[in-house]
Amino acid sequence: MNGSPELVCPAGNLPALKTAVDEGANAVYMGFKDITNARRFAGLNFTPERAREGIDYAHRQGCRVFCAINTYPQNDGWPLWTRAVDQAADLGVDALILADLGLLEYASRRHPDLPRHLSVQGSATSAEALHFYHRHFDIRRAVLPRVLSLDQVKQLAAASPVALEVFGFGSLCIMVEGRCYLSSYLTGESPNTHGACSPAAHVRWEEQDGGLSSRLNGVLIDRYGPGEQAGYPTLCKGRFRVDDELYHAIEEPTSLNTLELLPELQALGIAAVKIEGRQRSPAYVREVTRVWRQALDRLSRTPSTFQPDPAWQRALGNLSEGTTTTLGAYERRWK
Repeated sequence: MNGSPELVCPAGNLPALKTAVDEGANAVYMGFKDITNARRFAGLNFTPERAREGIDYAHRQGCRVFCAINTYPQNDGWPLWTRAVDQAADLGVDALILADLGLLEYASRRHPDLPRHLSVQGSATSAEALHFYHRHFDIRRAVLPRVLSLDQVKQLAAASPVALEVFGFGSLCIMVEGRCYLSSYLTGESPNTHGACSPAAHVRWEEQDGGLSSRLNGVLIDRYGPGEQAGYPTLCKGRFRVDDELYHAIEEPTSLNTLELLPELQALGIAAVKIEGRQRSPAYVREVTRVWRQALDRLSRTPSTFQPDPAWQRALGNLSEGTTTTLGAYERRWK
C-alpha cells in the first residue's frame, strides 16, 4: 500500500486479469459467466476453470482477487446465486462483492471467514447504513456509490466502521448503483436482475445513407454521420428529439476521472480506488492500470506535492466515453 490507496482493477476475462496483474493492480475483480454479476456480456467473465487459473496467476504475483456476485437474486433463481457464492469460496477468492441482503446473510453464515465487501450496488450512502451492514454481516469494506460529493465522502470516512473504496475512473451512467430498469423497459433484462444493460442479442446496427443507426430491440437509439464515432446503444445515452432539439436527452457519454482528487482521498483514509470497465478490452485495462499505478506510486512518494501528469490525463481522455472526463458528483455543490 505504501501509504496510498490500493488499486482495484477490472478483470472481464482471463487476458484482462493477467494484464491488470502485470501492470501493478493490487487487486482485481471478476464475475462468473451467468446472471449473478452485473457485467454479463458475451465473451466476458469466467468459468470455474478459467477463474482458478486467473486466481492462481494473481496470487503468485501477490495480487488479490475479488468476486462480484452483485445482482439481485430472483425468487425462482435463488440456488444459482448461492451456488456462485459457494463456488467462489471453493476457488479461493480473497473477498466476495455482494449487494443483496439475503445473499450477504447466506455468505456470512456459510463462509464466515471469507471477507465480504458491500457492492456499490448496495447503495450505502450513510454511516448508519454502513454500520448496519457491518453489524449484521461483518463486511470488511464498502464500495461507495458514485452519487456522493467529496464532502459527503469525507463525512462517511470519519464515521465508517469499515474500509471504504471509491470509484476513480470509468464510464458513468444513470444506474444509481443497482437501481436502473431502463434497459428492462425495452428488453426485459436490466443490470441488477440479469447482469446486462442493453443485452447484445437485442442490439442491431444498420447502415443508411452513408451513416450508421443503432437500435435496441427495434427502438432507434442513435444515428451517426459518416466518420462519427459510434457508441454502444444504451437507452440512457441515446440521442432523442425533444421539443425539436436532437440531443442526449438523458445523459451525455462521459467518464469519471478523479486523478486530481487523489491527495484528498488519501487524506480521508480511503482504502482503495476502483477502476470501472470489466466490459472493456485488455488494451484498455493495460493503459488505465499503467496510468493509475504510476499515479498512486507518485502519490505515495510525494503526497504533499502530487499533481497528475498531463500525459496521464491525455491517455485517460482517449479512453473515456465521448473522449470527455468529469469529477462527477465528487464536485457537486448542491445536495
